[in-house]
Amino acid sequence: MPDSMDVNHVNPLTRPAPIARPDQPQQSAPGGKDFKTVLLESLNQVNNLQQEATAGVERLATGDTENMAEVFSAVRKAQVAFGLLMEIRNKLTDAYEEIQQMRV
Repeated sequence: MPDSMDVNHVNPLTRPAPIARPDQPQQSAPGGKDFKTVLLESLNQVNNLQQEATAGVERLATGDTENMAEVFSAVRKAQVAFGLLMEIRNKLTDAYEEIQQMRV
């Protein structure tokens, strides 16, 4: 069993991230995407789901489709995706406000 003070056995998931320096280019995680790319892709996915839901409601209202279950499913997916996006925004806002209150 490793000693609790032995730094060689630190879980890599709990290691603090290296501090970014302004003179160094930002790097994403190995094999991953940077935060900006992930956020923009998520926003685009939510937007696409909302557009699909709107189009489904329009088709249902104009009589182009009678498949109410498909339209309901599209609308519900858009609602859940938007709700998740809003929760993520709220958590990011809370984290930002907490960081602002930190004393240096």
